Amino acid sequence: MNQQQNEMVLNKIISEFAKTIEMFDLSPAGARLFAFLYLKEQPMTLDEMSEALGKSKTSMSTSVRNLLDLNLVTRVWRKGVRKDLYQANTHLFKSFMNASIAKWIDATSHQRESLEEMFDKVQLQRADEKHNKELVTLENRLKQIIEFHQQIEKAFQNMKND
Repeated sequence: MNQQQNEMVLNKIISEFAKTIEMFDLSPAGARLFAFLYLKEQPMTLDEMSEALGKSKTSMSTSVRNLLDLNLVTRVWRKGVRKDLYQANTHLFKSFMNASIAKWIDATSHQRESLEEMFDKVQLQRADEKHNKELVTLENRLKQIIEFHQQIEKAFQNMKND
């Protein structure tokens, strides 16, 4: 294949792989950048990424920072290179699952805490209205919802620990 055909194939692979990566709540730009770095298999500077993907250096910096936060890329050092270099972590399944599990744990925990606050308010209101059947039903359902969130959180904690 000639250089132009190689580039077309590379762009098609990046595009398709990025669609999968976007399912893990990455932005299209972040997903595309990760796919590109993964396929390139070599550390790159923000300038190199920017030029290769036709995006601004600011956009690349934002995407790299997000990928770093998710532990999907690593900052690397190379003798004689003064700029930061980044490369994709190659353990795809583990990296993406860990990032997703952490998001689920955080979201579930936050929701559970909000529901527990509401539960406390319902209990206070029910103390004032002891015979209000709607509040009794609401309190019981809210308990079940909180238990559901606790089970989800525990399941994801177990997945994280495995």
